[in-house]
Amino acid sequence: METLRGLLACPACAGSLAADWSCAGCGVSYDTRDGVANLRLGGDAVTDAVRSFYEAAPFPGYRADDSLQALRARAERSEFARLLDRAIAGDARIVEVGCGTGQMSLYLARADRLVIGADLTRASLTLGARAASRFGVGQVQFVETDLHQPGLRRGAFDVLYCSGVLHHTADPRASFAHVAQLVRPGGLIVIGLYNSFARWPLRLRRIVARATGFRWIPFDPVLKARADEPERRTAWLRDQYRHPQEHSHTVGEVRAWFDGADVDFIRAYPSAMMEEEPGDLLAVAEDYWPPEAWLAQCGWVGQLGHEGGLFVMVGRRRE
Repeated sequence: METLRGLLACPACAGSLAADWSCAGCGVSYDTRDGVANLRLGGDAVTDAVRSFYEAAPFPGYRADDSLQALRARAERSEFARLLDRAIAGDARIVEVGCGTGQMSLYLARADRLVIGADLTRASLTLGARAASRFGVGQVQFVETDLHQPGLRRGAFDVLYCSGVLHHTADPRASFAHVAQLVRPGGLIVIGLYNSFARWPLRLRRIVARATGFRWIPFDPVLKARADEPERRTAWLRDQYRHPQEHSHTVGEVRAWFDGADVDFIRAYPSAMMEEEPGDLLAVAEDYWPPEAWLAQCGWVGQLGHEGGLFVMVGRRRE
């Protein structure tokens, strides 16, 4: 029977890990602390800057009165979260790369699934591990690691979920190529990125915010909703308005990433075609026509721009 530890690997040599967290291949010893496995090697300057950024304000954080039921109810207000959960088999092995404080990892940890929540930032992971313990969720392991040298077994996962991460790396396309290798042939790949069109409203708000020394940020519904939650409000403010490394992308650009990494495109969410949403994240999109995709993305300005302009691309690793 597969175990959570069996989904992990030595980040230095990709060897398997023994019960004492030592590598069977190169003999390096790792450890766990506060429920978080430490499988991170040293990073480059950009990686270290992003890690330090999130250590100061873990994102997105938890409410003081959170429970597993409340977390799931909050997640299921999102149609995307419901569709994702429905698309994943009950016995899937899932890795969330860039899990932050672990809400999605905990949400997906139901039935017989095993979930690895991986992130750079120990402060975020510790919050996730504490929540898992508090909620009684035993089928999640949080891991401190770097996506370029991950302490994760290649080809071991049925599902890769990586949202809000790749656009904060120095080379998002190369980073995608790294994480795509974690999925078995035929496995599902779901990535969330800032869209070049839908990000414009936030960019305009950011200009105003910086001009006023962050004293006034107009028309941000998330900041308004978190007015009585100072820690979570600060986390959103930093993540969206003060991040040291950020890129944005188009559907066509990411389709090229998929082709280069031997990943078949299934669809975008929202749809990049002028069609009704199918209610199934695995429904293959109609024939892709770039002019139609550009028009659809223009429409995302109103649909996604009120928050951060995040869109999702879904693919399947080729057999």
